[in-house]
Amino acid sequence: MDIDFSLVLVVLVAICGFIWLLDALLFAGARKQANKTEEPVVVEYAKSFFPVLLIVLMLRSFLVEPFQIPSGSMIPTLEVGDFILVNKYHYGLRLPVVGTKIVANNEPKRGEVMVFIPPHDESYFIKRVIGLPGDTIDYENKILRVNGDVVDIDIVDEVAIETAGGMRPGVLFNETLGDVPHQAQIIAQDGRNRGRTSWVVPPGHYFMMGDNRDNSADSRVWGPVPEENIVGKAFAIWMHKEPGLNLPTFSRNQRIH
Repeated sequence: MDIDFSLVLVVLVAICGFIWLLDALLFAGARKQANKTEEPVVVEYAKSFFPVLLIVLMLRSFLVEPFQIPSGSMIPTLEVGDFILVNKYHYGLRLPVVGTKIVANNEPKRGEVMVFIPPHDESYFIKRVIGLPGDTIDYENKILRVNGDVVDIDIVDEVAIETAGGMRPGVLFNETLGDVPHQAQIIAQDGRNRGRTSWVVPPGHYFMMGDNRDNSADSRVWGPVPEENIVGKAFAIWMHKEPGLNLPTFSRNQRIH
């Protein structure tokens, strides 16, 4: 079962702060008058942990949070088991747990790798931004079009792609979305389309796709992601099997998909 670590931190900070404040208002004065310098153990622990927990909460909520990749939907950019850092400030400051934006900053750009909560699930997902509000996205027979323009690819190599039915022959290729060059891969002989082949991105939403195009449940399946579900921008990875393909090489304990 996934644990909402942000909620745990908020609760612990609130408990420690309440104990510290309650003692300062009601009991510290009485101890001083009685010449008792020793604090109760619970107060001592609360005063010790409060600033540490508060700093951790602020860092994770407003600056940077680590995550681990459990699935292969972003291969070759992100491998299973990679740890990534997510910039929580890049798309604006949001309150922990509730996610309400309190300070606006950058808007997501096409090609960026973003962590978000999809419309159908409470888990954190990571995919690439393909479509911006108002865009028309077409994906049919392995060809991606944005607003009618084909996204050109440059084939790099033939690769073996792991699927539920075993290894399948695939193609590794370069493409550029916006100003972001990266690599992606497709299963060479899989001609299936996932139902719809065309989408218009509603206002305030973003169309997301995984770089492992034939092994990614994304906006082609569950639709565009609302802006209020954005968590942050992935900006660094470490413990990667190979050098990052579009992110510099370098936990939220909860994993993302």
